[in-house]
Amino acid sequence: MWWLLGALVGALMLFFGAIQLASGALSSAAAAPGTLPKRLPPRFGVAVYRVLDRVAPAPYVEATLAQQALARGDADAAERFAVRLPASPARDELLARVALTRGQVALAREYFLAAPDPAAVESAAEALAARDPAAGYDLERLLEIRLARSGTHPDAVAETYWHLGRLANREAWRQVPGSARQDAWLERGLRAFEAAVTLAPLSERYIISAANQADLQGERQRAAALFAQGVDIDPASADAIAGQGVVAWENGDRDEAARYLARARALDPTALMVRALERDLR
Repeated sequence: MWWLLGALVGALMLFFGAIQLASGALSSAAAAPGTLPKRLPPRFGVAVYRVLDRVAPAPYVEATLAQQALARGDADAAERFAVRLPASPARDELLARVALTRGQVALAREYFLAAPDPAAVESAAEALAARDPAAGYDLERLLEIRLARSGTHPDAVAETYWHLGRLANREAWRQVPGSARQDAWLERGLRAFEAAVTLAPLSERYIISAANQADLQGERQRAAALFAQGVDIDPASADAIAGQGVVAWENGDRDEAARYLARARALDPTALMVRALERDLR
């Protein structure tokens, strides 16, 4: 009886040891030189995981085999393993990568949205915007809705709004200057930047973007309030201080603008708003 128990324990130890070695082999590319995992060929890890898939299938096994298949460029094998996973963001992410491997860009976007994978969707939106900023905006908008509904952290949603503002502006500059359509897109951009500020009020980048957008649309009081908010958050923000100077210059107070410029230039002479104010005061 004892020898049988000992044999069983020994077999289990060998089994788990093989799994550990297989995991090391699959990550051998990132292992330190001279270590055992570095000496193990990845195909050993794949072979062990394939045995596991036959005798004790589990989500981590299927996911690992799908990832290895994608690394080899084998979309069909990756899909076979991925579809065995339960519905989850990991499954959607893998199926998105499968679609990309096959060149099915539109399908990949749908899976990335389902996951959701903000970085992948934003990359796709930028690619679309190179030809059609409105299409990139629409895709980014879908991401914002998906993140908001899934209860994603507000900071991630705020980043999406910031991207929406930038994409709206890119579409605005494609319109007839001064047209109602251009104004509508600029207003979309302002609303997006302000939404980012509402969700992440301590982000200087979002505040400066919203302030510049308000100033662009002639809302100087709103722009001044936002630049002041930026200074409250970071008293050493050259961009926010110089932004206050820009508003002062637009209001006809050149001396006040020059004082803001001197303060901002002392903090960071290369800041974009410092350069903008310098051009105004020439």
